[in-house]
Amino acid sequence: MKQSSFLKKISSYQKKEITEHLIYKKLALKQKNENNKKILERISKDELRHYKVWKDFTKKEFKPSLTKVLFFLLICKIFGLTFGIKLLEKGEEEAEKQYRTIIEHFPQAEKIMKEENEHEEELIKLIDEDRLRYVGSIVLGLNDALVELTGSLAGLTFALQKSSLVAVSGLIVGISASLSMSASEYLSTKAEEGERSPLKASIYTGLAYVITVFLLVFPFFLISNPFIALSFSILFAVFVIAFFNFYLTVAKDKPFFKPFLEMILISLSVAAVSFVIGYFARIIIGVEI
Repeated sequence: MKQSSFLKKISSYQKKEITEHLIYKKLALKQKNENNKKILERISKDELRHYKVWKDFTKKEFKPSLTKVLFFLLICKIFGLTFGIKLLEKGEEEAEKQYRTIIEHFPQAEKIMKEENEHEEELIKLIDEDRLRYVGSIVLGLNDALVELTGSLAGLTFALQKSSLVAVSGLIVGISASLSMSASEYLSTKAEEGERSPLKASIYTGLAYVITVFLLVFPFFLISNPFIALSFSILFAVFVIAFFNFYLTVAKDKPFFKPFLEMILISLSVAAVSFVIGYFARIIIGVEI
């Protein structure tokens, strides 16, 4: 490996370590859970020590990437600490592969690599995060909203063939269904007599349902052609399914493609059947608007 290339690579590791030191430090300051706080503080100190190891070699000072720091703080704020940290740790996996290429030139990299592995193991055990206990409720709300509403909107589109009517009808159907699902999840969780709060479970289910409803109905408020609006609605459904499966892949180490394809297949199949029902309903009943 050329000296200039080697130095450049070490410098990139050094900047990464000081950036992640600051991320973990700021996350630790925000923690109310003392156990989580101590582990994050320890990792922050380890990252700073790694930075100093690289600095002894490069003889340079680097500032943290504030853009990356703000990005991960925002990700943790919106999607939760578990998701944000595991997304950050995906970069650690790549760094480990790179460390292996320089160990023969820089033996200290092996120790750093081992400590990065320890970080990952600790982080897996780290967080008892409230929202992760209710992922099942969120999945229930999303799945139901995607399947029921894509089907309803497809059927209404062909039966009514007017965007404003489809939008209002879809909104009424969706919000009513979200209240029903929320109540059902409350009763179901209460019957379990587990650690989960029935009220929180019902709120997570209802919120997931309502957010999905608004995303799917939104195109019908903007686009006058109901068939084009339906196309965008289905596109949004695919986006929601992809995003949530990505979230589960990162936060809970779940596979991505199989559940993603299953949800897509179910939602689109229901939409296709409902579209056909709407077509025949319009012909048989003779709906004209």
